[in-house]
Amino acid sequence: MPATRGRRRLLPAAVLAVVILGGLAVAVSLRLFASGSTAAKPVPPARPGGTAAARTQSQPRVPQVNLAGLRWDDFYGVELPSSAAAGPRDTSGGLAAGFAHSPLGALLAAVNIGVRANPQWGPRIFTAVIRGQVTGPDAAALLANCEASYDQASQPADVTGGAPLGDVDVAEQAFRWVAYTPAAATVDLVSAGPGGQGTTVRASTQIQVIWDGGDWQVIAPPGGNWGNSATELSSLRGYTLFPGQGGGR
Repeated sequence: MPATRGRRRLLPAAVLAVVILGGLAVAVSLRLFASGSTAAKPVPPARPGGTAAARTQSQPRVPQVNLAGLRWDDFYGVELPSSAAAGPRDTSGGLAAGFAHSPLGALLAAVNIGVRANPQWGPRIFTAVIRGQVTGPDAAALLANCEASYDQASQPADVTGGAPLGDVDVAEQAFRWVAYTPAAATVDLVSAGPGGQGTTVRASTQIQVIWDGGDWQVIAPPGGNWGNSATELSSLRGYTLFPGQGGGR
């Protein structure tokens, strides 16, 4: 029988790196976030220098998004955001798709797709997400890493039938834009989980998305390992807090 869902306390980010036990974008404890020549590359921040007019034309915008209408839904212990206007419009089968072609849509896609692209939730979820919503040269490596991490973790946990490994105690607390254009966006996402002696551990994971003409897709992290895109975080200064997600904890 598949193991029942149970809440699990996450290990410190230094041990597991970003909520994915081997490759996610929820950035806190579980090692825990294109295609070919047609994929648009995320636009890096503009270099300083040049005329003011030139900088204005070349520099990707850092957009302002209205977070007032966000809803939060439980996904195996992680509260994930959604919006009536920006998506996701379809969450059937544990997936999330149908995001608006807008800054808020890009942000919500980064969170919802990135979190799902990790071994914690089992192959029925991460396989479909990575094959259908993740692109880039390291997408195959991300899938292989998720499969290996899941196989390694499911046996000692006595989890069978491809079931999730269990709930996690993680909050998506904040974000910071790196770059945004209608074709591609890069955002740093902050995840938080319990550390030792009542402390909170935070990590920031950089996630890139591209617009493929119908929806946003996540670009796989370097080497197919979310840990390569994650860093521990000691301060939320410079980040925008998600409303109601415990930014002060």
